[in-house]
Amino acid sequence: MPDVAAGWALFLDIDGTLLEIAAAPEAVIVPVGLKELLERLLGLTSGALAIVSGRALAQLDRLLAPLNLPMAGLHGLERRTGDGSVLRDTIVRAVPAAVRDCLSRTVRQHPQLLLEDKGETLALHYRMAPELQRIAQRAAERALQLAGKDYALLDGKMVIELKPAVAAKSRAIAAFLGEPPFAGRRPIFIGDDRTDEAGFEYVNARDGVSIQVGDRPARGAKHCLADVPAVHAYLAALARRAGSPA
Repeated sequence: MPDVAAGWALFLDIDGTLLEIAAAPEAVIVPVGLKELLERLLGLTSGALAIVSGRALAQLDRLLAPLNLPMAGLHGLERRTGDGSVLRDTIVRAVPAAVRDCLSRTVRQHPQLLLEDKGETLALHYRMAPELQRIAQRAAERALQLAGKDYALLDGKMVIELKPAVAAKSRAIAAFLGEPPFAGRRPIFIGDDRTDEAGFEYVNARDGVSIQVGDRPARGAKHCLADVPAVHAYLAALARRAGSPA
């Protein structure tokens, strides 16, 4: 097990990794003790811990307040660096209205679907109605045709996200590793599904540790943890290994 106090950086997805996935994004529950554990690990890594998520920074801050962690939101389109600066991709604009309307029509026809509008990305959730996966997929493909070549679809756990093609967790992790306090450290990245594959592959190329959560196949991860409680146990073990009681 790595000693995170000795030259490692931690990168953590949130939904399905630190938090159990809920029927709707706003329904997730932050378990007792998680914030304190993250704060301990932040200190043990000298600040080299970051959340890397498809959620927006504002959502992440609401979930993890009062922590003020380094974070990448919207698959890296916005980041808070180790010194607290917030950087946003100024080239990317909000998803075109015609694309949003396309997905909104599908949701009106099938109210069990949920459209999460993050401005620069749109996520179509079918967790409340898994039988609507094919309908959601077809709607997302129509939306992609409208959006054009600068966009891509990203499949997650019972969600399909339309995002700018440049957005990738691998780019976010690479950006962090080029800055203090992450620079010069080997990365550990924990994620739970296909939205994390680019991050796994990048971390492997940097001689890091890539960890898949759960049994859904994801390309690239070299290690596996069974579920969210197993992630919490692993992080607590990292804290103990580094000399902090957890």
